Amino acid sequence: MEKSEQKTIYLRNFVFGVEDSLVSTVGLLSGIAAVNTPRATILLTGTVLIFVEAFSMAAGSFLTEHSVEDYLREKSGVNRRSLRGSLAMFLSYFLSGFIPLLPYLIFETSLGFIVSIIASLFALFLLSLISAKMANVNSFRVAMRMLLVGGIAIAVGITVGKVLGATL
Repeated sequence: MEKSEQKTIYLRNFVFGVEDSLVSTVGLLSGIAAVNTPRATILLTGTVLIFVEAFSMAAGSFLTEHSVEDYLREKSGVNRRSLRGSLAMFLSYFLSGFIPLLPYLIFETSLGFIVSIIASLFALFLLSLISAKMANVNSFRVAMRMLLVGGIAIAVGITVGKVLGATL
């Protein structure tokens, strides 16, 4: 396998892991924080989400890359590409998940809610700049797309939290 193929796999897993972690974690936390959930519950929920989803995403990455390798080479067996790609996915998801969670650990819930959203959107913006630069594409367009996706996830989380919070 060429080095450029390996770099593509790592980049894809890294960007997907960071983006998915930020978007899903901030969406979930925003939804549960929007209905005055106790801080301890927010921290527990966020931590469980990060651990479970980091493993889930890594497993998905491993199985996907392994299936592609089997298809391309028509053989079975664990290969380094699958393992390295899944490790990149796990670490990027795991570490990024704490960006939206840490504000709830540092601040009281209402301020943590705001800081979490701002920090997550800022991290998504930085990720978009880095990935756009690596791909040699228009940074502004990539950044706007990333912020839109993050904003929608936050809005969905808050809306679902408020609707279900009012009915449960």
